[in-house]
Amino acid sequence: MSIPAPAAFVSPLGLLPLARTAVDRGSERRIAPDLFETIRADAATRVMYFAKGRALVRDSALVLLDPPADGFGDAPVYLGRTLEDAQVPLGSDIVLVTLPEPDPAFAVDGAAWASLRESATELGALDAGLFVEAAAVANWHAVHTHCPRCGAPTVPEQGGWVRRCPEDGSSHFPRTDPAIIVAVTDEQDRILLGSAAAWPGNRYSTLAGFVEPGESLEAAVVREVEEESGVVVHSPQYLGSQPWPFPCSLMLGFTARTANPAARADGVEMSDVRWFSRSELAAAVSSGEITIAGPISIARNLIERWYGGTITEPEAGARP
Repeated sequence: MSIPAPAAFVSPLGLLPLARTAVDRGSERRIAPDLFETIRADAATRVMYFAKGRALVRDSALVLLDPPADGFGDAPVYLGRTLEDAQVPLGSDIVLVTLPEPDPAFAVDGAAWASLRESATELGALDAGLFVEAAAVANWHAVHTHCPRCGAPTVPEQGGWVRRCPEDGSSHFPRTDPAIIVAVTDEQDRILLGSAAAWPGNRYSTLAGFVEPGESLEAAVVREVEEESGVVVHSPQYLGSQPWPFPCSLMLGFTARTANPAARADGVEMSDVRWFSRSELAAAVSSGEITIAGPISIARNLIERWYGGTITEPEAGARP
C-alpha cells in the first residue's frame, strides 16, 4: 500500500500546534458497511481511547492500543490511516473509542490520562492531529444524540462521521463553528488585548468572536472588535487557522489596523481592554501583572508574531 507523505501546510503564522497532522482521514472508506470488521482483523490497527476530554499519553506520545477482542463497542469513530511511521507502522488504521470515564485499567506502564491543553505542545504531528480530531468528533457525538428535526435518537453511520435519524431519514454531520481572532494594532504599532469577563485573574488575549450567519470573515473582524472594544478597524488580513475543539471551533487568525485607538471594554464580554507597546507587554508579563494566552492557542502566536519573538513568562511559583 502506497500512502503519500503529509503535505506541509505552513501558514504565515507558522506551524500552529493544533493545526499539525499526519493522518489520512480516509473519507472514501467510511461508507463501507463492514469497515470496522475489516480493520479489526488487521494486525496494524490501533485504538485511541478517549474519556472526558482526555486520552492516554506516555513519554510525549499518545498510547494507541490493540483492538479489544470483543470489538470496538457501540459507537466507534474511524480517525483514518497514519501518514508517519512512528509508534505504529505507516498506514495503520486508527479507531476512536470513547469511554464514559477515564479508566485507570488502561493507564499502564507509565501512561496517564491527559487533556489536549496539557499535552499538545509535547506531541508530534501524528498524535496532535489524532487528538484534535478525536476531541472534536467526540464532542459532537456527545451533544448530538437526537435528531434536531423530530427529536428521535440518532444512530452513527459512515465510520462515525454521520448520525442518521431512523424516523425521518435525515442525516446529520459534525459541526464546526468559525471564529475570527485578531491582532489589532494602531499607528504606534501597539497591540490591543482584552480580558474577558469570564476569565479568572488578569489574563489578556487578542480579541475574538464567532462569525454570524450570512457574514464574511472580514466583516466579522470589524464587527467583533468594535463590539468588544469600541475600536473601529480596517484592512483585515487573514494569516492562518487552527482547529479549537473546545468544543467545536475553527479559529481564523487575522491582523487589523486602526487610526483611532480610543478603546473601552463593552462590560459584558470584556471586562478590560488595553493597548500595549512591546516593552509594556514584556514588563507586564514578566512581573506577573498579567498573563497571556497559552502556547497552544493561535492567540499566543498572533501576539508573539507582533512582538517579534518569544515572550518569557515567570515560573508559576515566582508569580505574585
